Amino acid sequence: MSNISAIVKNVRNIMRQDRGISGDAQRLEQLGWMLFLKILDEKDQELELIRTKYKSVIPDKFQWRNWATNPEGITGEELLVFIDDARNGLFATLRELKSSATPQRAALVREVFDGSNNYMKSGYEMRKVINQLNQFDFNNSDDRHIFGTIYESILVELRDAGNKGEYYTPRAITQLMTRMTNPRLGEHVLDPAAGTCGFLSAAIDHIRVHQVHTLDDEATLQKSISGWELKPVSYVLGLTNLILHGMDVPDWHYIDSLKTEYNSIGPRQQVDVILANPPFGASIADGVEGNFPQSYRCRESADLFVILMIQLLKPGGRCAIVLPDGCITGDGYKERIREKLLTDCNLHTIVRLPQSTFHPATVSTNLLFFEKGTPTKEIWYYEHRLPEGQKSYSKTKAIQFDEFAPMMEWWDKREENEVAWRVQIGDLKKGFDLDVKNPNSLIQEQELGVQDCLTAFRKSMGRVEAALAAVEKEYAA
Repeated sequence: MSNISAIVKNVRNIMRQDRGISGDAQRLEQLGWMLFLKILDEKDQELELIRTKYKSVIPDKFQWRNWATNPEGITGEELLVFIDDARNGLFATLRELKSSATPQRAALVREVFDGSNNYMKSGYEMRKVINQLNQFDFNNSDDRHIFGTIYESILVELRDAGNKGEYYTPRAITQLMTRMTNPRLGEHVLDPAAGTCGFLSAAIDHIRVHQVHTLDDEATLQKSISGWELKPVSYVLGLTNLILHGMDVPDWHYIDSLKTEYNSIGPRQQVDVILANPPFGASIADGVEGNFPQSYRCRESADLFVILMIQLLKPGGRCAIVLPDGCITGDGYKERIREKLLTDCNLHTIVRLPQSTFHPATVSTNLLFFEKGTPTKEIWYYEHRLPEGQKSYSKTKAIQFDEFAPMMEWWDKREENEVAWRVQIGDLKKGFDLDVKNPNSLIQEQELGVQDCLTAFRKSMGRVEAALAAVEKEYAA
């Protein structure tokens, strides 16, 4: 088995030597289309073995196996011409790709190469990168499993190269939201702000583990997962992620979800489950707010996504979304959006997360769980706290799924305790303000009187004095 972490590190170092690549964003875009071609070709070879009439949509000349797998293959200027030639090169050909047999798969390839670029200027450095990538075997279950972890590290880098954490949701969060929403086989699952497909891949894994037992079950799953994404690099990596998760022809679209005409969404467009972390504070296209009813028009992307997702849900449909504090409080249109959410849906649970959960972003965030069709009567809140002794989440100490074990055990019992409380809809502050603090924490703060504070202060001063005495003794000696 290859040392996958070392391979990724080698690829990064090689790309840094190429004068054409400037910064992490370009390096990730370069890596994105190359991984896509390799993974697609390996999945094509797998399908050719199990389906007698299957043929790859990629022309033979440009199939990864035919030009990239030979370590002594084309390199230097010849390789650059092969990739970049304006008439017959790889990019020019795949940007115009068509297939009567599998038009959807061809369309996906076209979209990938319409939104991607070859930034590398040295064919020799590119050959080195290709040879490194060829050490991956994505048809090997061990390599595929390990690469899933490395893939996450690539997505983290994409987040750090991007803006406000809009690209990446920690795996622990996607797993929790999927587990609690419990998508079932045959239900249509959508992420309209899919990024690199963390939620959709979690949904695929969840349904496969619990409900896929036959080939017919798998065929049903293949037709029930949909994603929309606007950012080109995220789009390529998300599509690659879906293919890596066994989706033959992913229902995956390179579109701006907020350009969807609100009033055109009817029963045929509505879905059973939505899992999403919509971008917040992101710029939106001019005029996009005009797609929405007058009462909810605004320039805040996350707020518009809330209205869009309510409309996209079927009656009885379930949704779990990530929202910052700024979306669950405030007046004006924000109040009207919350009123619609609480009127049209049962917002049954809000999980409050530590500020550092989406490191390096330091925004207080919440997980909202709701069902469409009945109004909210009461809301349960659960405060997820940092592990004991840990001051914050970080790159090296990210949030872990097993931290949610107490919450998952609580989920069905719903009893109030030091981290869980409920609020009747009529008790919310004016304007349907959902920013409700933990009353148990407030009580504890109130009970810490003047004498308790003085005692704690004396203890702290005692430790300081002891430390100073030790230093003075050492220097006196």
